[in-house]
Amino acid sequence: MVCHCYRFCGNHKNALRKRGHPLRQRFKHFAMPPPTPATRPVSETAPRPTSIRNQLLLVFAICFISINLRSALISVGPVVESIRHSLNLSGTQVGLLLTLPILCFGAFAPFAPKLLRFRSAEQLVTLAMALLSLGIILRSLSGTVGLFTGTFISGAAISVVMVLLPSLIKKNFPSQAGAMMGLYSTALCLGATVAAALTVPIESIPGSDWRWALVFWDLPLFVAIALWLPYSKAGQANPAAASARLPRLRSSALAWQVSLFMGIQSAIAYCVFGWLPVILVDRGLTPLAAGFMLSICMGVQLITSLAAPIMASRAKDQRSTIALMIALSVTGLMTTIYAPLQSMWLWSTILGLGLGGVFSMALALLVLRSPTPQVAAALSGMSQGVGYTVAATGPVIVGMLHEFTGNWHAVAVFYLLLACGSLIFGMGAGRNLHITPDRAS
Repeated sequence: MVCHCYRFCGNHKNALRKRGHPLRQRFKHFAMPPPTPATRPVSETAPRPTSIRNQLLLVFAICFISINLRSALISVGPVVESIRHSLNLSGTQVGLLLTLPILCFGAFAPFAPKLLRFRSAEQLVTLAMALLSLGIILRSLSGTVGLFTGTFISGAAISVVMVLLPSLIKKNFPSQAGAMMGLYSTALCLGATVAAALTVPIESIPGSDWRWALVFWDLPLFVAIALWLPYSKAGQANPAAASARLPRLRSSALAWQVSLFMGIQSAIAYCVFGWLPVILVDRGLTPLAAGFMLSICMGVQLITSLAAPIMASRAKDQRSTIALMIALSVTGLMTTIYAPLQSMWLWSTILGLGLGGVFSMALALLVLRSPTPQVAAALSGMSQGVGYTVAATGPVIVGMLHEFTGNWHAVAVFYLLLACGSLIFGMGAGRNLHITPDRAS
């Protein structure tokens, strides 16, 4: 009996194997295909996630690089009078020295994304930081020619790094891009504050002068380069991606809104950094007290440069946060010109909170409006190229208005016009939209 059952099952199995058998035709759609490389589970082909430790190290490296970008620039201002007397510079030469880095930002930023055709963003950051180190040495130890040549090289190098870092943040932290841009802007403000506070004390050390005070900032830069070297091997240059995947940003209304918002808020910031002490001294404060008010203004920016992107991430878009920070900035601008001097520390604080928040939001928009790292690099190049070109004109216009009128009323009107422009373009740039290759406007 068992033998007959076995024989029947065997014969039935052989029958099912025959091509065209009705049972085989009925159930053939239930058959499982053999595994192929294309149908492997995602877990077998997807890259392993980066460990938390490596992510934290990358965050630290980006922040340390950002600190060095501002310290290399701001360190010149506190010792500019020593530089002027030592090298017998004219007022025009001093003005050029202070404006040259901003002009370099505007000139070189649009070309930085094109370099991605030849090197990866990580490698370009390493090369630019090395050039920045060379520029710091030249401007510190090579006389007048070296001063301007080194400043030019430093400005060009910083421009490349500032354009590429947002794309690297978008690439490595796509879901935390806003918070990371907040850390990035906070690190920039921290570098400016530290450089403003320490450069003069370094100059005052026995046996030191302005040259050693400037070249000192190469030391933390060497540390930043060492921290970044492990990441410089990541990624490869992709000419097709660098050219074909980028939208036509110059025909994009959203890209222009981001760029002009960046430019106008930068113009306000550079007007404050250059003219706030002059305004306060003209109103009756001592130079020491006026410098202290500027230090307060710069120091409190650390708070909103980190808090503003976090606040914006909790809303449906960034318009409300931008409007709040602009309102704080306008309040500070008007009160530093017209409010009683006894409460100037309060108005300087409000001004710094507004400027720090607006600056961090301008940087955050570079990644929030970009769907890919390539678009972030292109938008960063365009917005910083346009932005810093606009920003360079702000302090010049303030000086012309004050010289022509002999008071600060026209400057106050100019500040209000800048704030209105910043609000208009900020409302457009703050919408929850993306720049994509299929939508260029």
